[in-house]
Amino acid sequence: MKIVKPGLQTTIQDAGRYGYQRFGVIVSGVMDQLVYRIGNLLVGNSNGEACLEMTMKGPEIEFEKDVLVTITGGDFSPKINDGPVKMWRPIYVRAGSVLKFGACTAGCRSYLSVAGGIVVPEIMESRSTYLRAEIGGFEGRALDSGDSLTIGERSERADHIFQQLSDSELPYVESDWFSAAEWGTEANQNGIIRVIQGREWNRFTKESQEKFTNTEFELTPQSDRMGFRFKGERLELSEQVEMISEAVSFGTIQVPSEGNLITLLADRQTTGGYPKIAQIASVDFSKVAQLKPGAKVRFKLVTHKEAEALYLEQERHLQQLEQGISLKLREGGE
Repeated sequence: MKIVKPGLQTTIQDAGRYGYQRFGVIVSGVMDQLVYRIGNLLVGNSNGEACLEMTMKGPEIEFEKDVLVTITGGDFSPKINDGPVKMWRPIYVRAGSVLKFGACTAGCRSYLSVAGGIVVPEIMESRSTYLRAEIGGFEGRALDSGDSLTIGERSERADHIFQQLSDSELPYVESDWFSAAEWGTEANQNGIIRVIQGREWNRFTKESQEKFTNTEFELTPQSDRMGFRFKGERLELSEQVEMISEAVSFGTIQVPSEGNLITLLADRQTTGGYPKIAQIASVDFSKVAQLKPGAKVRFKLVTHKEAEALYLEQERHLQQLEQGISLKLREGGE
């Protein structure tokens, strides 16, 4: 497939570059793992296949062969050959068709998953793009006009979906089955982010703890894939302390000396030395990844046990989706 227009920032990403943090190599990968996993399920891919991550404004893409795709995550008003297409479902697209994206009406990041995945060289066992180091993805950079991307071989499951939808002369065919919209951004607009107490929670003043859980924080434009910066009430430690840098993870919330929040994300550094007031519960990672600058959020404390239960419930939903797709394929083959 060929990139006609690149959009604001379109990169190739997969599940991430794991196993190299001890050498100072960041994980990177998609910002929204949940949406990414759903996209690969819908087109019959394994979870590790690379996709396109689009931010705020999507690209224009010409397909040079027949493909099976799906669009998940933020709603960028997708169209194929100027006809609006639905998200969260497999779509068979004939060669020569053009996929365009328009206004961003919900969320911040959208994902294009292609049956067979996008094939680029693996760097340290991952195809993810790390822009600052210029490694991975397509020549270590965001996609640009004229770039041509190779699509891999479809899996048996993907080929089954492809064959079900391709028996038509239409330029594209949408599946009549889909993943429910609540998986995506529509369910993530209540502005509540669930967190558990961080390692330095008790080092913050009682007033700061109350501000953290009882006031709004606004996402600033000075945010990127490395971390989101929030402005709001100033948070302070009970007393200043010299900290030794230690490991951080996706969703770690740090508080530098100026008192504003930084939430670490996909391109986070491997260690951090700022006090950690909280850790976002993994069930809300998708919600955070889809925030736009200017979005206002509140943080709600939950226990570790509650966060674990919420995560397991989310995993059960994913398993049910996979089982539902398998059932649909069996029905279609009868």
